[in-house]
Amino acid sequence: MDSADSLRDEEAPLVVAASAEASPAAAAAAPSPRGSHVRDVHILSCGFLLIFSAYGAAQNLESTVNTTDNLGTISLGILYVSFTFFSLVASLVVRALGPKNAILLGTSGYWLFIAANLKPSWFTMVPASLYLGFGASIIWVGQGTYLTSTARTHAKDLSLHEGTVIGAFNGEFWGTFASHQVVGNLVSLALLSEETDGTSSGTTLLFIVFLCCTTFGTILMCFLRKRDSREERASPEYPASFRSSLVSLSKSVINPLFDVRMLLVIPLIAYSGLQQAFVWAEFTKDIVKPALGESGVAGSMVVYGVFDAICSLTAGRLTSGLTSITWIVSGGALLQASAFVWMLVKSSFSGVFQIICPLVLAAILGIGDGVLNTQLNALLGLLFKSDTEGAFAQLKVWQSASIAVIFFLSPYISLQAMLWIMLAGVSLSFSGFMYLSLNVEKAFSRFRF
Repeated sequence: MDSADSLRDEEAPLVVAASAEASPAAAAAAPSPRGSHVRDVHILSCGFLLIFSAYGAAQNLESTVNTTDNLGTISLGILYVSFTFFSLVASLVVRALGPKNAILLGTSGYWLFIAANLKPSWFTMVPASLYLGFGASIIWVGQGTYLTSTARTHAKDLSLHEGTVIGAFNGEFWGTFASHQVVGNLVSLALLSEETDGTSSGTTLLFIVFLCCTTFGTILMCFLRKRDSREERASPEYPASFRSSLVSLSKSVINPLFDVRMLLVIPLIAYSGLQQAFVWAEFTKDIVKPALGESGVAGSMVVYGVFDAICSLTAGRLTSGLTSITWIVSGGALLQASAFVWMLVKSSFSGVFQIICPLVLAAILGIGDGVLNTQLNALLGLLFKSDTEGAFAQLKVWQSASIAVIFFLSPYISLQAMLWIMLAGVSLSFSGFMYLSLNVEKAFSRFRF
């Protein structure tokens, strides 16, 4: 017994020492739950940057490289119509798959669309555009749900103000995302600048590079942690039946429309789509190209992307709740309205202003887009906690519908008519938002936090 006790006494310090040595290693191996939230935001932001650097530049080139029978423009119109309709059911898909899986499935649509551009025809571009409408609807509802869930969990773990964390996370995401205009257009400029003999070799190489970029973005997002939505945890067998699926779908699509807050936010959502499509379809064609030529379009979009990214990061950091959102949206709306008035009064430039003015206008439009992206996502995350997927589905339904309208209207109306539409849109949407901020939201304030 004495020898046994002596042996145990000698082994005890070794066990303690081994435990002491193993603990730091185990602690280092196990990721911190708190740190993993920030890590997921980094991964999500970088993954979207890679995918949309490719897709955004490809979208900008569609009307230029696929000119036969307006294949490029019509494909984009089909894409956004498909996007609109699939957004109606996107929240169901995201709930069934989970945000991470929905994001990963959505990336396949962008990969297929870019691949179709390697052999563009009606038989490749139209099916790819239709499928991308589905992919885009679930990737964006999944992104909004995933980012908001991450922000809420991070705020809860660290006992931080929820609105501040949602604003900061959206600022990082949208700031990084907006950089895709810079990266994608610089790649296009580099690979297409020497293509002067009319061959398609430069374009083919460009889309191969875009395809690789999209693939890397998809692989990166495989490293996101899974985050199950509240609905999935409450009902693990969802969907239980076809009837229950229809009931859930009707609630997701129709119920938000009975919420006064959503009705007042929808005009601002629609306007955010209008101003994006205006830049893609009208600004580059009727303002930038006449002043700077075709080579200046990529340069102006780089300026647009730089200011979009800077504004997104800044606005996100300044967001802490409805009051800050109101001030930031007011500034962005005023800037964009002044840009539309400027273009309406003087749509052509001469002398040194021929170079400076289109770039200044691109910067102003980029600031406005950065404001709307960060603040709309933060606003929906704050106001609609009980149905996050449904709220972000509404965002994409109205946003994509307004983008499709601009693409289909663009060939048939003048720049002046389009500018009046934009001015009417910013005025009406901002009025509804201000009414929400100053009156209606006060009645719901006790439910927000």
